[in-house]
Amino acid sequence: MAALVGSRAFLRTTRSVAGPAKLAAAFRQPTALTASSSFAVRRFASSSSSDDASLRKTALYDLHIQHGGKMVPFGGFHMPVQYAGLSVSASHHFTREKASLFDVGHMVQRHFTGPGAAAFLEALTPSGIDALAVHRSTLSTFLWANASGGIVDDTVITRLGPQHFYVVTNAACRDKDDAYLAHWLADEALQSRLPGAVQHEELAGWGLVALQGPLAKDILAARLADGAAADLPGLLFGSSVFARLTLADGELSSPLLISRGGYTGEDGFEISIPPEETVGVTEALLAAGTPERLQFAGLGARDSLRLEAGMCLYGHDLDDTTSPVEAGLSWIIPKARRNDYSFNGAETILEQLRPKSQGGAGVTRRRVGLVVDGAPAREGAEIVEAGDSGAVVGRITSGCPSPTLGKNIAMGYIKDGLHKSGTEVGVVVRGKTRRAVVTKMPFVPTKYWKGE
Repeated sequence: MAALVGSRAFLRTTRSVAGPAKLAAAFRQPTALTASSSFAVRRFASSSSSDDASLRKTALYDLHIQHGGKMVPFGGFHMPVQYAGLSVSASHHFTREKASLFDVGHMVQRHFTGPGAAAFLEALTPSGIDALAVHRSTLSTFLWANASGGIVDDTVITRLGPQHFYVVTNAACRDKDDAYLAHWLADEALQSRLPGAVQHEELAGWGLVALQGPLAKDILAARLADGAAADLPGLLFGSSVFARLTLADGELSSPLLISRGGYTGEDGFEISIPPEETVGVTEALLAAGTPERLQFAGLGARDSLRLEAGMCLYGHDLDDTTSPVEAGLSWIIPKARRNDYSFNGAETILEQLRPKSQGGAGVTRRRVGLVVDGAPAREGAEIVEAGDSGAVVGRITSGCPSPTLGKNIAMGYIKDGLHKSGTEVGVVVRGKTRRAVVTKMPFVPTKYWKGE
């Protein structure tokens, strides 16, 4: 891995986040906050409406327009939901069979550095940050310090050095996350517990692209410089490296952070790119792939792909009042932290981890997958008991027709005890109760690269 791995810090073009002075009370309570093209467009248009004048553009906006991108508001940005000549369903299949390139530059990229960085992140999340190896990543959640143990935002945290962490958070939560982090960075009680200072910087304007699909590794290998392609098989899911790419004009990019993973369930990579290089790197990848093997893909395909993979979307499947245990994310809490009451929400979350039969609190609801007969179930649809009672036992949080399976799939929260695979329930769609079956997720097997 010598050609790929480096620990170079790249803190160019950054913006520090300053916080208001009086946020203590606010940050211990949560704030209020398809397979078919038409299904996907309606979903994103209805859930992401915003004044066009206030919307931001990623560095790839003009390139999306050139490629026929249909732009919609999402997370405060103009984002492509699909592209001309390629339906959402076709784009979905193209990703599963070949490769797609997603612009995820609306996501917020952050750096936390300093001797107190690991301890700071461990105070806000339930994850084992201190034990995270350099160039390894973990899914985690920022948590509220209150009785709900609710999720402020979900995040991916990558360790770039002993005192250096790269953190990606959701665009739609930007303002809330900024204020939340500013509060805890200024919290004297927390700071007194840290072994040293911590600095937080946002990579303002940086690009982030996700190359996803079975051909992703070959396309990336064609652009990797300095002999790095030979080491690509050793870059496993959840690992990251710094590497340079050969651009279309033969010049080399700066060292880019390349992380193996993504949001589709396919093998793939996410590449963090300085603002001035984002278009050039993206065009180089498209040229290496050629249209026969690589296409741009938008929010529509990204949503159906992530749902097939059983992945959550914040604001839908996760929110301020949902704990990681309820969300089926207990696996992000390592054994070493299950008796550690020092992180936000720990008193609630650790008691939820212990079942009632062992004296714990357990949970009253759980996130599940469902296969639904008839019309697709959309967010907000009621889940009801099978049989005559029809009692409401949960709600759908995401749903769409699955292009891969040819069935209607959904995700939602259901009463504890009804969460086991094979349980039959009903889902109310357009006033009619449809049969649904609780189904293990992912709906489609994931293909993460974990070695031979």
